[in-house]
Formats: sequence, structure tokens, C-alpha cells
Amino acid sequence: MRVLSSWQAPDDPQERLRLRFLRHLEEHPADGLWRECADGHITASTAVLDDSRTRVLLTLHSKIRAWLQLGGHCESGDLSLAGAALREATEESGIPGLRLLPEPVQLDRHEVRCHPQGTWHLDVQYVAVAPPGARPAVSDESDDLRWFPVDELPESADEAVRRLVARAVPQSC
Repeated sequence: MRVLSSWQAPDDPQERLRLRFLRHLEEHPADGLWRECADGHITASTAVLDDSRTRVLLTLHSKIRAWLQLGGHCESGDLSLAGAALREATEESGIPGLRLLPEPVQLDRHEVRCHPQGTWHLDVQYVAVAPPGARPAVSDESDDLRWFPVDELPESADEAVRRLVARAVPQSC
């Protein structure tokens, strides 16, 4: 995976995750990107910032009941992880014209229930900036969609979301 091979991790923990993601893809060359891979699979997500870069758009995930960034599984029509991240962010936000920054800002590995025995999302996380005056529209995949000040995230936002937003703001300027 070219993006993971060339990405410059911002610190040692991120570098260890980058190498783990690459090892996963070496061990699962046929299915490591796809939901069907029970050992885990690559996903793509996006911190969507408003045009002032002072607010982040989060979705209230219907299954997890927590505020998360937008994103999800790769699909066969996605030409790149950046393309998957932008597609997911556009679908889930209802905002046309998002401007995706070309490089990931962070990687995150978290346990999920995509398979009965559980599995892992190996999430490649990007930043997008919404056009001025963008108005989100709730999709079928969430219970709510809301702008939050980047320094006042909701209590249910986990540490991975908080780290993503903290890395997203300086990258977007």
C-alpha cells in the first residue's frame, strides 16, 4: 500500500502502527483491505473541519452511541485510501465539495464487532475542510451529526477522536 509505505509518521507510536498496518497487508494480500478479513481490515476516516478550522463535524454512531469522526470500510470502487476517506466523509456528512488533505494525519487501531468473534479496524485517518456555509445532513449511518468546537469535544468522544482532532487543526492551516 503506497500511502502507508511513503507516509512519514509524526512520532514513534504512529511509526509502530504504520509498520503493523504494512505487516497486516503483507500477511493478507488478497483481503487485508476488506471487511471480510476476520483478522482485521484497513478502514479510512476523516476529521471534517469547517472553513474556519474552529469546529469539527462528528457523527453520533448508531451502534456505538458515541461521537466519532466520519469514515468506514473501503469499497471495490475506491481507487485509494484518500478516495475512500473522501467518499465516506461526503456520504456521511451530505456536504459536497469537501477538500481532503492528501496525506493521512494519524493511524488508529481499534477493536470492532464486524465479525461475531470481533476484529480490528486499522484506520487511516485524514482531514477534510468543508466549504464556507456547509450544512451537514444526517445519513442512515448515524443518529445525529453536529459541529463541535475543536476545543470542546463531547464527553463521549474517545481519546482516539481527541488525538485526531488535535492533529487535524494544525495540518489544515
